[in-house]
Amino acid sequence: MAEHPPYPVGLRLTGRRVVVLGGGQVAQRRLPALIKAGADVHLVSPEATPSVEAMADAGEITWHRRPYAEGDLADAWYALIATSDPDANTAASAEAEAHRVWCVRSDDADRATAWTPATGHSEGVTVAVLTTDARGRDPRHTAAVRDAVVEGLRDGTLVAPHFRTRTAGVALVGGGPGDPDLITVRGRRLLAEADVVIADRLGPRDLLAELPPHVEVIDAAKIPYGRYMAQEAINNALIEHAKQGRSVVRLKGGDPYVFGRGMEELHALTEAGIPCTVVPGISSSISVPGAAGIPVTHRGVAHEFTVVSGHVAPDDERSLVDWPSLAKLTGTLVILMGVDKIGRIAETLVAHGKSPDTPVALVQEGTTSSQRRVDATLATVAETVVAEDVKPPAVIVVGDVVAVGPDGTAA
Repeated sequence: MAEHPPYPVGLRLTGRRVVVLGGGQVAQRRLPALIKAGADVHLVSPEATPSVEAMADAGEITWHRRPYAEGDLADAWYALIATSDPDANTAASAEAEAHRVWCVRSDDADRATAWTPATGHSEGVTVAVLTTDARGRDPRHTAAVRDAVVEGLRDGTLVAPHFRTRTAGVALVGGGPGDPDLITVRGRRLLAEADVVIADRLGPRDLLAELPPHVEVIDAAKIPYGRYMAQEAINNALIEHAKQGRSVVRLKGGDPYVFGRGMEELHALTEAGIPCTVVPGISSSISVPGAAGIPVTHRGVAHEFTVVSGHVAPDDERSLVDWPSLAKLTGTLVILMGVDKIGRIAETLVAHGKSPDTPVALVQEGTTSSQRRVDATLATVAETVVAEDVKPPAVIVVGDVVAVGPDGTAA
């Protein structure tokens, strides 16, 4: 008897319980889309990748730190089974069947009641492509069809491009400030052609959901004061995968060379004889203030802007920033990675001549759906960060441009 094709449908999961079993790469790829859909996501797994852990810490999902147990799928509308335990996957799949819960299995699609399509987005349209012939399922072909449709929607042609021959090597790709639409065209193309993607937590994570299943995603998340992947390990991973003849993309947030250690990675690759391409990205130092309505320069207000790292406090002997000189500048000061040090930074700037009334804005998770702006002054910013519970990643803007309104005048 011939197998019937799947029936395509769009699930509306807002506020509905979704259970994800397993906190590995599959979960890391699929969770952002479920979160974006507004689902009430419950992750059941004794362990998780750093990026998945960050989603739990941010309150985007509820993490139950234990293995699967009978009853976990009760009252669920949708389930994603992606553990490394075949017996647990089988038992969970049976529970889903018994409770009539639509269930995706990463280890055995034939035993699932639902499949995850290759998806893409363009101008408010979601394109989802499923392979319907069980005898010839080809994830690469499915992803290529998806890409062709999305690109066709963007340029008005709907003509599928030929599959490009990929060469081994590494591309250091700046993914931009967070919104997946702000990656460059070249960066998106290289990402679509990759065999391996080594991704930062601050990169545009929604792009990972568009990758076909054969692409290996390596989590290089550097969660502040938590688990991290040492830079040496990242360098080694880039070299090892490239030497295996694979096309590797190092997906970074912002621009690779703006506090992104891109040059360190380039040096390591050059010493190993690995060809490397650098793809610039939109830096959060400019784009995030702009997304929050703050120009870093403005006629009659600021003729300069300075970008500094705030990850080291002004009184720390490791600091390379001349804070006393910055206090004397009349332009805009943009501080990255400085949320937990902003109190001491503000005190230092005031101590060296900056007015305590200087406007300050903190833009958290800029350009994403979670973006929010918190305003203060140098005198109040330390207490404001605590009172408003501002968390990284956040871009801090200091200067009179913070008070410039939409009409171009200072408030």
